[in-house]
Amino acid sequence: MSRSDTRELEWGFIKYVLPNNSRGVKRVDDRRVINGIFYALKFDCSWRDLPDLYGPYTTVITASTVGRRLVCGIR
Repeated sequence: MSRSDTRELEWGFIKYVLPNNSRGVKRVDDRRVINGIFYALKFDCSWRDLPDLYGPYTTVITASTVGRRLVCGIR
């Protein structure tokens, strides 16, 4: 577990705002992807340099981009 990973209490709040009605392809572990985003932001590393612990960097990039667009109201 990295210092940037979410704790149980933090994850308890985050998981309720994430979408949970997926269709088609099985969803990846949301917590792992969120922790990957936090890791990249905290340690200022490029997406390609993310440790394998957080899954494919392309998945983390996509989640970050989609999340940013949702928060900012961009389509």
